[in-house]
Amino acid sequence: MPQISRLAFFGTPDFAVPTLDALVRAGRAPVLVVAQPDRPAGRGGRLQQPPVARYAEGESLPLVQPEKVRDPDFLARVEALDLDLAVVVAFGQIFPVRLLSAPRLGCINLHASLLPAYRGAAPIQAAIAAGETRTGVTTMRMEKGLDSGPILLQEEIAIGPVETQLELAPRLAAVGARLVLATLDRIETDDLVATAQEDERATYAPRLTKEAGRIDWSLSARTLGDRLRAYSPWPGLSAELSGVPVKILRARAVPAESAADEAAPGTLLGIAPDGLRIACGDRLVLAVSELQRPGRRPQSAVDFANGERLTVGARFS
Repeated sequence: MPQISRLAFFGTPDFAVPTLDALVRAGRAPVLVVAQPDRPAGRGGRLQQPPVARYAEGESLPLVQPEKVRDPDFLARVEALDLDLAVVVAFGQIFPVRLLSAPRLGCINLHASLLPAYRGAAPIQAAIAAGETRTGVTTMRMEKGLDSGPILLQEEIAIGPVETQLELAPRLAAVGARLVLATLDRIETDDLVATAQEDERATYAPRLTKEAGRIDWSLSARTLGDRLRAYSPWPGLSAELSGVPVKILRARAVPAESAADEAAPGTLLGIAPDGLRIACGDRLVLAVSELQRPGRRPQSAVDFANGERLTVGARFS
């Protein structure tokens, strides 16, 4: 039966840290941790280590941060390690075939969806934005295609009705860490059968862009509420009022007033204690309870309306 004594770990963001920590605590500390390079962050643009790199340094684990995993010197270093396996969690670069084949038992990826649903870079956000009530995590054998390799193990969890991606991601990361350990254990006991994905059922979750956060008021209020849960804090949801951007920070779908029957999407229908009532593309309206102008502090709906001197009929675009 195969034994896994020499493994490498590839990961970058917070989501990957629980799996790396679980490996260390289980006596499976990697002989090499690979993370993306430090990047500028914040208003000052100071270089900031990714969470996986910080964890590796704190645990005195061997760490390397290549600009590109296709670099021949990096690939030669990995090959010289005589690896049994590589564990990959939200690393952020495409693996070349040479890297995929470097470990004796190949590369195992933890993906934050129930594959083949939501292949790609933003599966957590995509599931919430689509209004899904359930999602999960998958371990899979990596191959050249995008998240298309054979499935090893999966675990499903419910998405709370008001749960945001910031709340869901840590829960998925914790479940995923356990699933990775179970996957390694079952590889060693030769008790794991890989199942090919049904490509015809695949959906995709591309990397988010700023443009994804622009509000289309013709969509249903429920859809906009789901997107707000998915896209906070970045890219968020934004609109324009009087030609100036405004960010929607808190909102929920509520039953429509009769005025919504005739109002164009984006029209302010009323100002209530629970938010600005804005017409959408269905029989619900979006009650926006917190907003923010660029460079200003977040404001409650009432304070925002008073400051902007809003009246019913104003249009958000």
